[in-house]
Amino acid sequence: MNFLCTKKLQLIMNKIYYLASCDTCRKIIKSLPKDHNLEFHDIKQDPITVEELEQMRELSGSYEALFSKKAVLYKSMDLKNKSLTEDDYKKYILEHYTFLSRPVFIINDKIYIGNTQQNMHQVMLAFANV
Repeated sequence: MNFLCTKKLQLIMNKIYYLASCDTCRKIIKSLPKDHNLEFHDIKQDPITVEELEQMRELSGSYEALFSKKAVLYKSMDLKNKSLTEDDYKKYILEHYTFLSRPVFIINDKIYIGNTQQNMHQVMLAFANV
């Protein structure tokens, strides 16, 4: 039982899921406060686990909220013309890192998905309360 509790605590830590080769992610990381105390998770080098994705879904409310419809694969696979289910979104995110919207921040048990100006403002406010 202690292992499960420890694993759960590890997943809840303040964390950023990002793509190291993404210019936008690199720019956002450079703009973070120096004392951010984040764990960095490059989703290309270290694919997300089912458990991590489940935690993100719990916090966001759906797999669709985590799914990037801007991904080149989304367009090349013609997924916009298909009726995707939550199971489909989950499957695609786990199959290829490009389907996860990024960056994803988990700070104080709240999730912030994507790089919109409003979202990044909320991330900076969350750091002020860490």
